Amino acid sequence: MSRPATTRRHLSGALAALLAVVAVAPATPAPAALTKSERALQNRLDALVRIDGGPPGASVLLSRGRHEKFLRAGVADLGTGAPFRRRMRMRVASVSKAFSGAVALALVDRGRLRLDDTIGERLPELPTAWAQVTLREMLGHTGGLPSYTKNQDFLDRFVAGPRTPITKPEIIDFIAAEPLDFPAGTRYEYSNTDNIVIAMMAEAATGTGYARLLHRLVTGPLGLGSTELPGGSRLPPPRINGYETLPAVEDLTRCCAMSYLSASGGIYSTPAELTRFIRAYVGGELFGRAQRRAQLAFHRGAGSEPPGPGEQSGGLAVFRYRTRCGPVFGHSGNFLGYTQFAVATRNGRRALTFTVNRQLAPDAPGELAPQAFRTLRRDYGHAVCTLLDR
Repeated sequence: MSRPATTRRHLSGALAALLAVVAVAPATPAPAALTKSERALQNRLDALVRIDGGPPGASVLLSRGRHEKFLRAGVADLGTGAPFRRRMRMRVASVSKAFSGAVALALVDRGRLRLDDTIGERLPELPTAWAQVTLREMLGHTGGLPSYTKNQDFLDRFVAGPRTPITKPEIIDFIAAEPLDFPAGTRYEYSNTDNIVIAMMAEAATGTGYARLLHRLVTGPLGLGSTELPGGSRLPPPRINGYETLPAVEDLTRCCAMSYLSASGGIYSTPAELTRFIRAYVGGELFGRAQRRAQLAFHRGAGSEPPGPGEQSGGLAVFRYRTRCGPVFGHSGNFLGYTQFAVATRNGRRALTFTVNRQLAPDAPGELAPQAFRTLRRDYGHAVCTLLDR
């Protein structure tokens, strides 16, 4: 399929990092329904969708116990002008890594995997140079596996056929001849390969496909009926469409087969369900105390991509963000058309999901996206303070 040169740059750039005036139809909640802090956050969302390089729309779902507030600005669909809604489906990008962490830790809890299991023990067909890397190291991005999204041959395959599905072993084939980037366990480096191999390890331990494990261990127990890992480009309605807006508006909602991202970034969910998940994942609902202690053992110098607010450190498929108003725990993500940030307090009682429908990151493709991300990151911090009532 022939694609414009600008789209080719967006697709390649997004995965290497992994991934007329717009009429805004603000759907601001009634002023009386918002606290002073929530009103200030609403104003920030309104400003975010108006800046150069900003997204067509944005939302923050604030969850405090049984009480929720949904703040939104701009539009979820440039064609219809429909606003964001909490039960619209969206790509969650690298927040998918928290889901694969939940699957892996649930299997550890059930005795089907151990955190010290190695690639060589569970997947002997993978490169021998990777054999001593453990599940724990992959969950914490300290194993040294080369990231497949930096491999030029892989990027060429993706750009040539972005909607043609690919298997996890085919992804590994692109980097099978590459050595570890560093000796396992010696430092931190974010790698999209880690979660592909984690999913393969889970499949090998159970004889069950990863998508089915995801449902059995995570989305089913939590009642997340609109959360799924598709192999293709499917994103069922109602949905938040994802866009590039400069130099021209381009709808990237169904740009590509999610098998290119798989467990590393291919899941779709809704603001409501992603918030429910992050509360359960951080709050310890999906596995036992021993696994939770391992999950929340943090190391400085580890950071999510794109970065979240405050000082960051990394655990097992989760990050801690020390903000001026207190710590929160979760994951961020970005891919073509979407940027996500989902966090919860340590006890899981409070959580938020911050969604925009343009890819924004320090190194995101597209004019003005990095500058807009700096504003978005500041807004993340204000959203956390609003969540914590500080």
